[in-house]
Amino acid sequence: MAKQQQFGLGKGLGALLGGEDLTELRKPVGYINKQVVTAEVKPKDTSDVLRVPVELIEPNPYQPRMNFDNEALRELADSIRTFGLIQPITVRRKGDGKYQIISGERRYRASIMAGMDMVPAYIRDASEQGMLEMAIVENIQRENLDPIEVAMSYQRLMEECRLTQEQMADRVGKKRASVANQLRLLKLPAKVQHDLKVGLVSVGHAKVLLGVENPALQEALCDAIVKNGLSVRQLEDKIKSLDKTPGAPKNVLEPVELPQMYYRLLENLGRYVGENSLSLRRGKDGKSAITIRFESDTQAEEFLKALDPR
Repeated sequence: MAKQQQFGLGKGLGALLGGEDLTELRKPVGYINKQVVTAEVKPKDTSDVLRVPVELIEPNPYQPRMNFDNEALRELADSIRTFGLIQPITVRRKGDGKYQIISGERRYRASIMAGMDMVPAYIRDASEQGMLEMAIVENIQRENLDPIEVAMSYQRLMEECRLTQEQMADRVGKKRASVANQLRLLKLPAKVQHDLKVGLVSVGHAKVLLGVENPALQEALCDAIVKNGLSVRQLEDKIKSLDKTPGAPKNVLEPVELPQMYYRLLENLGRYVGENSLSLRRGKDGKSAITIRFESDTQAEEFLKALDPR
């Protein structure tokens, strides 16, 4: 099992949160109703996650991203060894019994680097758009889904069925703000997503952790929740105490409920760079800032062309 990455958070914070190894509590995530997919065994439900042998998977020749950061891939591979592949890839069937990646090539490459011989994947027929949408919506309405599975289903419905958050909210009978808050869970570090998925932390804990900007601090606080059985209120108190801790990061954000217009703003910008590349900070006084993260100069250039097509 991969060694847990250690973060330099300062002696004061280390003493406050503790530094015990919790890897025994964090087993790689599995999938209950999954079968191994081969050329002879076909999945019947495109909403299920199935395990596909890596030798049957081919990259998408139309993949827009040509360069993958090797260091980032190694870090993702280390995370996959420890927690499993939390967010499955999506593939489509080919006529020769193989599968072609629709989305998730970076996760696929990191899974191979991590030594996996099976990769969890959604299987779909690219031409069956209506059936796919129905299957995903049905999947979301199941009562036994964990919060990360719900968030991934929302994200998948948006990406593969090309729906806006508002359209998706109508499909699943939820308010747009509820959908947006669910999708925000996918911005949490893999460790926190894993612990939320397997029930070591609650959605309430996760919402509080989303108010912390530093990913390393989010992970350290997650360790404290698991180790000490902190309630949501205790977690909030611990975060407040960090401001008085020498050497602790000071970028703890006060969680603020966003007006609807901000969700629309993020959604519109997300059409050009992807919503996972955006982050928004808004204070109680209404002052706000949006950060856009570009994965390459090419993506920044494409964003500029979208804004100014001259």
